[in-house]
Amino acid sequence: MSELLVDFITSLDGCASGEGWPGFWGLEGPEYLAWLGEQPGATYLMGANTYRLMSGFAAGRVPSGQDEFRPEEEASVDELGRASKVVFSSSLEAPLTWANSTLVRDDAVGAVRALKASGTGLLSTIGSLTLCRSLLRAGLVDRFRVVMFPVITGATGEERIYDGYPDVALEMTDHRTFDGRIQLVEYRPRVLDHPPLGHPA
Repeated sequence: MSELLVDFITSLDGCASGEGWPGFWGLEGPEYLAWLGEQPGATYLMGANTYRLMSGFAAGRVPSGQDEFRPEEEASVDELGRASKVVFSSSLEAPLTWANSTLVRDDAVGAVRALKASGTGLLSTIGSLTLCRSLLRAGLVDRFRVVMFPVITGATGEERIYDGYPDVALEMTDHRTFDGRIQLVEYRPRVLDHPPLGHPA
C-alpha cells in the first residue's frame, strides 16, 4: 500500500506564496537544498491550477517579478519534470503536454484511495490546496509535512493554506532545522469530529 504525504512550503503565517517574493522566499540554504536532493522519488499529485503554474515554469515561463530562474528553482522544476505526476481536473484536456503527467477526471478522493491501495511507493502532493484539504478530510493522509521559512507575509501573502480546514490533531514524528533558520515539522494527522473535551478540575 502506498503512503500519502501532504507536503507544504510556507511562510511562518501559513501562506504558500507571496506577491513579489521569489521561490523559497529567497532563503533556501545549502543544508536545505542538500536535504531536498536526498528525498526519495514520489508520484506527485496536483490539481489543475498547480499543473498550469508548474508546467508553465517547465516550458520556460519565469515567475512574476523575476527576469530569470535562479539555479535552485530551475533544478526543482527539472526534477519535477522527470517525476511521475497525476493531475486531477475536469477542465484540462488530454493529452497533457508536461512530460510524465497523467490526467484523471474521476473524483480525486476515490482515485487517490485506489492509488494508495494498489501502489507501493510514495504519493506526495505539491501545492494544490483544495486537493490537499479534500484528501485530509477523507482520512487518506499518512504524513503531513510543513517546511516553514522565517518570514511573515502579512501584507503580501497569498494562498492561505489552512483556511477551510477541519480541526486536526497532529502527532509529531519528525522535526529538523536547516541552515539555522528553516524549520521542518512532520506529523501524523488525525481529523477531529469536535475539539477535545475539557476535563473537570
